[in-house]
Amino acid sequence: MTVAPVTKREEELNIEWIKWGRLTWVNVEKPTTKDIEYLARNYLFHPLDLEDCLSRIELPKIDEYENYLFLVLHFPVFHKAAGVTIPSQVSVFIGADFVVTVHGGDLKPLAKLFKDCQQNERAWEENMGRSSGYLLYRILDRLVDYCFPIMNRIIANVEVAEDRLFSDQARDTVREISVLRRDIMAYRRIIRHQPAIFKSLEEKDYPFLREDLDVYYGDIGDHIGKIGETLEEYKEIVEGLFDTSDSLFSHRTTEIMKMLTILGTILLPLLLVASLYGMNVSLPFEDSSLAFTSIILISLAISGGMLAYFRLKRWI
Repeated sequence: MTVAPVTKREEELNIEWIKWGRLTWVNVEKPTTKDIEYLARNYLFHPLDLEDCLSRIELPKIDEYENYLFLVLHFPVFHKAAGVTIPSQVSVFIGADFVVTVHGGDLKPLAKLFKDCQQNERAWEENMGRSSGYLLYRILDRLVDYCFPIMNRIIANVEVAEDRLFSDQARDTVREISVLRRDIMAYRRIIRHQPAIFKSLEEKDYPFLREDLDVYYGDIGDHIGKIGETLEEYKEIVEGLFDTSDSLFSHRTTEIMKMLTILGTILLPLLLVASLYGMNVSLPFEDSSLAFTSIILISLAISGGMLAYFRLKRWI
């Protein structure tokens, strides 16, 4: 017979937990000082680790203690207002019979997994029915899978920018490419320290995790590695697009300057002829009834000759 889990929320604190058999999952969303003080009273966690839970700039890491592991991980979240991917920190304490997750609440897969385990019998049995190490794997697997849609959005935006670069809308593409390059660089900064953490979980033996999960953590590490390689590839593509846009705009500017120079060169003789006949001196055809017609024909002849010369030189 399966024993139903016990779920509870600590009053006036952002702390909820689920207890199934010997395993307890404590979830702290948007932690405050009071929440951290509660964890300090009920668990023998190192004070510096608890302090790190409130820090938003802590680097990803894994610390091993006698009875638990402490992990700090960053996962990407797209910030719509800024138009860039930003890191969201999750801190995890894991021991033989407990998992404590501390996060800011913007990692939807983590919040959804906890809610599913609260409300769905199949979900808590599937995720919490084996060991704390397996529950940690399920949490990390959800969070890593959440990275792919964000990466796919970046890839789609790069492909759109590439198509627009060679269209009539290329003028508006420079800023778009710059934003994409910033987004990719931000994403790479978020995950660049993660592979070492997953490699440590895969290769080292932690007795209090009770279960050999090398293959599972290795699979997560492969996914993170794939994301890193893809971002590196698209970083090179975006840099190539940026160089291409510079070349295209330089070429267009050169073409415009060439046409303006040719136009100015053609108009210069016309202005010269008009200026000469505007002077108070005697000039050919000045007293003729066909003076105006003659001046126009002379100007057109000079301009036609210049155009023919430019065509002969293949300048136009």
